[in-house]
Amino acid sequence: MAEPGGGRPVTVSDVQQLVRRKDEIEAQIKACYELLEGQKGVGMHEPLVDAEGFPRADIDLYQVRTARHNIICLQNDHKALMKQVEEALHKLHAREKEKHARDEAEALAEAMSQNQSLPQAFAKVNAVTPGSPASVSGLQVDDEIVEFGSVNATNFQNLQNIATVVQHSEGRPLSVTVIRGGRRVHVGLTPKRWAGKGLLGCNIIPLQR
Repeated sequence: MAEPGGGRPVTVSDVQQLVRRKDEIEAQIKACYELLEGQKGVGMHEPLVDAEGFPRADIDLYQVRTARHNIICLQNDHKALMKQVEEALHKLHAREKEKHARDEAEALAEAMSQNQSLPQAFAKVNAVTPGSPASVSGLQVDDEIVEFGSVNATNFQNLQNIATVVQHSEGRPLSVTVIRGGRRVHVGLTPKRWAGKGLLGCNIIPLQR
């Protein structure tokens, strides 16, 4: 996002540079005040002539006048610079806010498009026994099954469909696709005998649609 006038966007380093310049000006103003303090403590408004109207001989008039002039100029510069710092910070904050809103909108759009493109699930895993073939394959509780070998949402009738596929695939890897956390995940599951019951070691329930 370019700034008005076609310039480049304000960056954090731009603000840091302005703050450095502000610090430099403040140091110069301090030095000028110290110089005035060294001249018999004359400040910005003490008279530079004596009671009879003659230039004071006890101070360096040139140095005092120069220091006073510099302080006035530097204070004006300081005021203008503070305004620049404020504007730069405002632009920086506005751009960060805009970027955050854009990132959120993109993330939402991506999530929505993913939800629309996700295939329909027909069953859900509601238990996985540790050490079982299902556990070893990476299957997790709450995984929603969209494909279990040749079974999918279009041909699934009941859990017997899955049981049949499992019995015919003992010892052979089955391709299983699930939806996990809004994303499609592929799992290689090999039904086989193990220490527990069945060939999988997980419990699957049909999804009510």
